Amino acid sequence: MDAELRLKKAHITLMRHAETCLYSGLMLLGESSVVEEGCPTAYTDGLNKRYGRKFIDSLKDDEVRALVLHENFHVGLKHIPRHKDLMKENARLANVAMDFVVNDIIENLQDKSLAKLPEGGLYDPKYHNWSVREVYNDLKQQMDEEKKKGNEKGNGGGGGVSGFQPLDEHDDSDMQEASAEEIKEIGDKITEAIQQGSMLAGKFGVKIPRVISETMQPRVDWRETLREFVTSVARGRDDYSWRRMNARRMVDDIYMPSVQSETIDEITIAIDTSGSIGQRQINEFAAEIVSICEMVTPDRVRVLWWDTKVHGEQMFYENYDNLASMLKPQGGGGTKVSCVSEYIDSEGLNPDCVVVFTDGYVERDVKWDIKSPTLWVVTERHSGFTPPSGHMVDFE
Repeated sequence: MDAELRLKKAHITLMRHAETCLYSGLMLLGESSVVEEGCPTAYTDGLNKRYGRKFIDSLKDDEVRALVLHENFHVGLKHIPRHKDLMKENARLANVAMDFVVNDIIENLQDKSLAKLPEGGLYDPKYHNWSVREVYNDLKQQMDEEKKKGNEKGNGGGGGVSGFQPLDEHDDSDMQEASAEEIKEIGDKITEAIQQGSMLAGKFGVKIPRVISETMQPRVDWRETLREFVTSVARGRDDYSWRRMNARRMVDDIYMPSVQSETIDEITIAIDTSGSIGQRQINEFAAEIVSICEMVTPDRVRVLWWDTKVHGEQMFYENYDNLASMLKPQGGGGTKVSCVSEYIDSEGLNPDCVVVFTDGYVERDVKWDIKSPTLWVVTERHSGFTPPSGHMVDFE
């Protein structure tokens, strides 16, 4: 049986199987079964999937099915358009991170006879349900440590993460040149294909993998959420004043008080210094805080630095232009976010709102007795953290 026929057979088997029928729409998107003579393994450009003839000929049927799933998962998770920046920074490492994510889905299929990763397929149970960026950052950290150790030993730090090779190739050349509208159009087609497949999967009672279901959810910008959170607190403090009449109603001979917005007295920012939050993320977060302060003009901003306890605080008043550059992180030990609540209570603080910036790796039994509205900005999605109260937004 030639490669083209084997690919078609693999697609039909996967589309008919209860566990993978969810991906039927994805498999029909773009060019799905193109066989190329010069392709060493397989590759996708974010929409089309192509396969190398010699590579297909070298695989068993369950490995061909795994390869088909592998390429379609790259498409379904929108890896190419979403991670153009990572591919520009380190294309090989970005490809490796993407492979770990899609291979995790394949390895966790219930029907083990359906698909088997070809030899060399990258898989680590550690990365179960991780995002590409989380895997990429972890691999990058490992690679830096390996390089450092290698330099210390005088051997250049070979092997390890540096030796990982992706199963296929990811061609982002078209995506790099595509406009935002074109990328959005492709993304909408992918989302629609998965949503249609999910209805079919629902009839079979199939559980949709977490990373796939997240693709169907609208992505929320943490900056917009943070802005809305703080400004809603300010709006909640609106008061009425008879000193100035409502001009809009006066033209109708109706005399009503005008709305007088009070400024926020205090915003408390509690920043986790224990985990994977780096200076770049803190700077990005602080820059948004400065922008928000220009809108709601709080009397003061209190920054708390914590790990297992609050190691110190910084106070800023009225002029917040230089806030980001003046931050001085303190701490760096374990993690106990309850210490923030304890500190606010012991110091008798009464902020109008609290924003907690954390990686999410905190104690299980979080004690949070703060009455002030709280927003949790969490950098590590796979931490499994659920706030005891307030709202949470994903920093990614």
